[in-house]
Amino acid sequence: MAFIKTVPTAQAAGTLLEIYQEDLKAKGYVANHTSAFSLRPEVYKAWQGLLASIRSHMRLRRYELVTLAAAQALKCTYCMLAHGAVLRKNFFSAGELAAIARDFRNSGLPAEEVALMEFAQKVTLEPSRIEEKDFDQLREKGLSDEEILDVVLTVTARNFMSKTLDALGAEPDQALMELEPELREALVIGRPFPSVSRR
Repeated sequence: MAFIKTVPTAQAAGTLLEIYQEDLKAKGYVANHTSAFSLRPEVYKAWQGLLASIRSHMRLRRYELVTLAAAQALKCTYCMLAHGAVLRKNFFSAGELAAIARDFRNSGLPAEEVALMEFAQKVTLEPSRIEEKDFDQLREKGLSDEEILDVVLTVTARNFMSKTLDALGAEPDQALMELEPELREALVIGRPFPSVSRR
């Protein structure tokens, strides 16, 4: 599940038990990304607070597409599958989302969303090359400075989580393997896991 030891549910106490119980209530299982933080549950709790404060200002679709773009740039299979699952459930067919994962620029997304995903990937891969014109391009799409900041915060927060999970070798949850084969193949782009196959 990970390269470090994790605390089993039966041994969880205090803050960790609270976190595990939240997962059990919401998902029916303790997610591998949650247990990956089990030796430092206060860090995970702080992460939850940070993410909630960022997400509270964004529409779900925008948040998830920006997150997917950042995860793709980072080649994080776990995050691609997890956020792909949210997009699949709420916004896209399997075929539509597979097309977005393969080439979001030519997938039929509105120009604003393409621009946001391009920006997310640039923030992830080349933050030192971000210029005022990058912000101007988003302003031309109708985004306010507050909204652009929300996008930047979403991306940099995803960098923290994706890099942490990959560095720890946290495996995607089995529940994420229930996505359609075509979609799963498009989303599996990074570290190979024994439990995850492209087909």
